[in-house]
Amino acid sequence: MSETSRRQMLAATGAGVGAGTVGLTGLTADPAHAGEARRRSGSARESVVAYVEDHRSGTLRLLVGEREVVVHDRDLVHRILNAAGGQ
Repeated sequence: MSETSRRQMLAATGAGVGAGTVGLTGLTADPAHAGEARRRSGSARESVVAYVEDHRSGTLRLLVGEREVVVHDRDLVHRILNAAGGQ
């Protein structure tokens, strides 16, 4: 993702970044597994934006402060999309 488009996306999301970060805390679709994930000491301390360009690839881009982290986790992508809902 180019630096310019990343900055444009961050600018466009504005206040939604904080709301999106808060919304990602309840991603577990199965209540039996709720609360299993624990935050590690090395986890992000900045705002995080999750970007799924193509759900079929299972690739998730995390924009963390000034960094971009690419994660390949099909299950996580599906949980994020399920949590986001749709019409």
